[in-house]
Amino acid sequence: MSGLAIKLLQFGQGVFLRGFVEDFVQQLNERQGLEAGIVIVRPTSRSKAPLMDAPYQLLLRGLDDKGQAVKVWRRIDCVQRELDLARHWQDFVDLAGEPLLRFIVSNTTEAGITVNDSDRFEDAPPASFPAKLCRWLFERYSRGGAGLYLLPCELIEANGPALKGAVLHFARLWSLDRGFENWLDQDCHFCSTLVDRIVSGAPSDDERGPLEAELGGADPFMVCAEPFHSWLIEGAPALAEELKLTGSGLNIELVADLRPYRHRKVGLLNGGHTLLVPLALLLGHETVGDAMDDADLRAFVEAALAEEIIPALPLPADRLAPFAAATLRRFRNPYVKHRLASIALNSWSKFATRLLPQLLSTQARNGTPPPRLVLALAATMRLYRDPMIELSDAPEHLDWFRQHREESWQDLARGWLANRGLWGQDLNELPGLAESLTQGLLQLDEVGTRQALTMIAARP
Repeated sequence: MSGLAIKLLQFGQGVFLRGFVEDFVQQLNERQGLEAGIVIVRPTSRSKAPLMDAPYQLLLRGLDDKGQAVKVWRRIDCVQRELDLARHWQDFVDLAGEPLLRFIVSNTTEAGITVNDSDRFEDAPPASFPAKLCRWLFERYSRGGAGLYLLPCELIEANGPALKGAVLHFARLWSLDRGFENWLDQDCHFCSTLVDRIVSGAPSDDERGPLEAELGGADPFMVCAEPFHSWLIEGAPALAEELKLTGSGLNIELVADLRPYRHRKVGLLNGGHTLLVPLALLLGHETVGDAMDDADLRAFVEAALAEEIIPALPLPADRLAPFAAATLRRFRNPYVKHRLASIALNSWSKFATRLLPQLLSTQARNGTPPPRLVLALAATMRLYRDPMIELSDAPEHLDWFRQHREESWQDLARGWLANRGLWGQDLNELPGLAESLTQGLLQLDEVGTRQALTMIAARP
């Protein structure tokens, strides 16, 4: 390893952090002189993967601003050690005394930031991630160490306060020194973050041989990812100086409020998937990339983002249009084989979360239903009434379509729009929506998906 000072402690050894945080630290070391080393903590000793003990290659593949395929190799040597706490507990505890260690990053999945009443202070190690972290932070406090920036990357809203609350749970469960809570409040910064990058992980078996031949040797830790990256961090302005972000060229941004950016990601990236998937499946496509090579579908998605989603989001256009353009390039990335059937999982909860807010906003603004979002809604209903793939969703949603599949399109539309449990209201009360949805269902049935897309594109 490169012998760097330990400045960052990372909980989680999965491929996402290796293709996300490690990439940024590596670049900040090389471009900005951060000189930061990372120690990785395995969240569980059940993992059978070898401990990381050598530099590895990160392969970034995707499309550039001109739509041309690009491929960049990056050597990652900022990881200094990986700890398995079943074997390295004391080494982990002793890291609390590292004076230059200033950052803690985690990605232990959404289930990682959970608490229990069974972990004990004397466990070596405790079972849960927050208990391990609380034990380590108390050691840091007891040694008179400086506070830290905690940057959870788990995909839950307000992940900073969630992590802090979990640590405080164990501090109180274990009756730790009240001064420890004050130290957490005054000296430590639990920052909410929003992460965005597709890290596909290790290369496939058929790719590994040619890629390692290109490298000139085997690399068991190789990771593949897309070039696009975004790391938004709420609060803590001093963090920019400590991480030497100014002039780095990295899309790491400190913001006062993550909520509008979360709406941007959910509406454009996630929502773009949700409106594309049912129509693409009805046309017989298998992956997002295949679907975006379909000129009719691509034009549909582009128009939906520009005309029906962007105007409904709570950010200025200059913060939305570039993100939308990047989203469309990401959808077309030939190196990411994102299967439509996988994205179709739990389509109805996704539609309600990702697209319904924009549908309601656009309807309220224009006085009429947004035609492309309504067609995506109709296509999703058609997919559920006459499944062409194995659908996975809440039983009540699947059962409803089985029970009502013989009804007319009009009755089907009105019945599904009346689902208050899903929508939070009876959508039949929106002027013209039931009629527009019925028309979309009829078009898909009578003229087919391709012609329905052509007809919607021809509308003034």
